[in-house]
Amino acid sequence: MGIFAMAATANAQSKEASPSTAGKGLLLVCNKGDRTLSIIDAATGNQLGAVDEDGITGHEVIASADGKLAFVPIYGNSGVGKAGTDGQIIRVIDLEKRAVVGTVDFGKALRPHCAMIGPKNKLLYVTTELTNSIAVIDPRTFKILDFIPTGQSESHMLIIDSEGRYGYTANVGPGTVSVIDLHEKKVVKIIPVSKVTQRIAISPDDRWVFTADQTNPQLAVIDTKKNEIAKWIELPGTGYGTAPTPDGNWLVVAMPGVQKVALVDLKTMKVTRTVDVPKSPQEVLMRPDGKVAYVSCDASKQVVAIDLQDFKVEKLIPAGKGADGLAWAP
Repeated sequence: MGIFAMAATANAQSKEASPSTAGKGLLLVCNKGDRTLSIIDAATGNQLGAVDEDGITGHEVIASADGKLAFVPIYGNSGVGKAGTDGQIIRVIDLEKRAVVGTVDFGKALRPHCAMIGPKNKLLYVTTELTNSIAVIDPRTFKILDFIPTGQSESHMLIIDSEGRYGYTANVGPGTVSVIDLHEKKVVKIIPVSKVTQRIAISPDDRWVFTADQTNPQLAVIDTKKNEIAKWIELPGTGYGTAPTPDGNWLVVAMPGVQKVALVDLKTMKVTRTVDVPKSPQEVLMRPDGKVAYVSCDASKQVVAIDLQDFKVEKLIPAGKGADGLAWAP
């Protein structure tokens, strides 16, 4: 079902060298413009290295459960639904060596994109957009185990519930969300959202799934018990990346068009405050302790760290050109 090739090349060596900090709280940033993965000491905000992906652009990243490896699906040089180069591999990066140490090759163009680690089985799930499916990969052997259908085209982003039973994909062009039983490997329901939708998040209690309408400044709130839209959250601008706090009190929403981040009170499902950030905020990543939200800012080559106790920008962290996908390595 796929080809695995182990390779560590000179081009894949990190651009900077420093003592290993793998497993001590690393912020990982996919830099689309530079085609690199930034490895950042989250405590200091200092970049420890920028690993060359040695290929066309990767948009997203996830760390293995033990924090030793990063998986970067190499999507291609275009946006979703647009013509361009189609990726067919996933780069495997050793975070201690700061080098590419492996490649998962699908053998054909699939536009692999969003990667997630199953919370129970610790398997790697990656959206493979051109086949309307999710690839399942063993992160220890890098073997491709299966493909699970999404039932829709442009299944771009994926979230998995805390039990690892259900996956939800945001299907950009169709403007839908697919509900997928990952155990039974089948689509449970396809939920219409809008003409175009983007990004996806789930509440810590698995009660709600959130995705952003790209035609109006609003978020769809999906009831996971009924698998239907329960309500809409009005936003000050069109939403994009989202992430809830671990306590379930807040949802942090990036709004690229207005250069702000919105804080949604999940008790009232309303925006109660906003924070100004640099141009083109993209993805939101929550620090495991829930005290800081990291927001990648594409145009500024930075990641914003927002203190969620006083709702202010704590620091601006330098990354690379086209900073987008974020992940945390413990």
